[in-house]
Parts: sequence; C-alpha cells; structure tokens
Amino acid sequence: MTRGHLQIVVCAAGPAADVTQLITTASQQSWTTAITATPSAHDFIDTAALERLTGHPVRSTYRSSPGTRRALPAANALIIAPVTYNSLNKIALGIADNYAMTTIAELIDRQVPTVVVPFVNAALAARAPFQRALASLRSERVRVFLGTDDGWEPHPPGSGNDRQRAFPWTAALEAATRWPARHRPVAPIAADSKRA
Repeated sequence: MTRGHLQIVVCAAGPAADVTQLITTASQQSWTTAITATPSAHDFIDTAALERLTGHPVRSTYRSSPGTRRALPAANALIIAPVTYNSLNKIALGIADNYAMTTIAELIDRQVPTVVVPFVNAALAARAPFQRALASLRSERVRVFLGTDDGWEPHPPGSGNDRQRAFPWTAALEAATRWPARHRPVAPIAADSKRA
C-alpha cells in the first residue's frame, strides 16, 4: 500500500541531476513518484533513467502527441526542487508559460502540500524580486525550504558545483510528508489541458 503520490518538478540547476536521491527515498517510504521538468531542465537530467525509476514519463509538454490524453496521478504532495531564481519568481507571479509552471500553479491553487527548495546564489537571493517572491509564496502556504532554520542557505556566487552535493532532498521530502492530514489528493490534471 502506498502512502500517496509525490509529484516532483525539477528546474534547470545542478542538483536536478541528483533527483534520483529523492525518488529512491520516497519509494522506500512507500510513495509513488513522477517527474515534470521545465524545458531547460532536460539538459540536467537523465530522462530515460528517471522514467524507469518512477514508472511514469517525464513530462514537460501539455501532451506527448496529438490526440493523446495522459493524466498525471492524483497528487498528495508536490516538491519543486531544485528551483532556480527565475522559476521561483515566475511561480510567485503565477506565470504559467510552460507545462511545469502551469502544473505548479494549479496544484498550489488546489492546496496540494507544496515544498519549494531554491538553489540560488547569495547575490540573486538578496535581490528585492526574490525576497518578494519568497514572501508571496509563503503567504499562499507554500513551504519554502530556505533559511537558517532549515539549514539551507543561498551559496556564495561561483560555488554552486560544490554546494550541489549538500542539496537537502531528504529534508524536502520530510517537510512535504509532514503536511497536515486534512489535505487530500486532488483529481488528476489532464496532460493536454492548458489553462487559459
């Protein structure tokens, strides 16, 4: 018996290559998983390996081929990791310019427990737009895993490769799965439906 379905969205940052750590840990805890990737994230991941590991296609478009309908499994939790400076700002503003961003916008609106783990350098994190985006997402009850209390801070510019190995995959899963029990899975999102 599974504990539920974890939807994972990866963005184009170094730790995306290590998302298998999250999938493996979630599977060991009886969660099913599926990956959605931003268009640029495909350069960071091994799509075929992730599909074998999850048993689901890695999605980044609204439909895989004309006339094909494929729904994502009902989501009990959503982890967006690693999230880039650009993607975090788009999520906060509700910009849904690709399949991943549309999926995120809809699942947040449906109040699916959501954890976001930024992977940004300190110079970008100090920018006012980023700070506003953090506050905006937190006001919508999105758990942004960043700060002293979380033990995950922005890294100094130019040190991303070294910081990648410490990415908090397990802590993100714990945060997503400790969400209040009143949240129930939502109906699947049709993969070929694009919100207006």
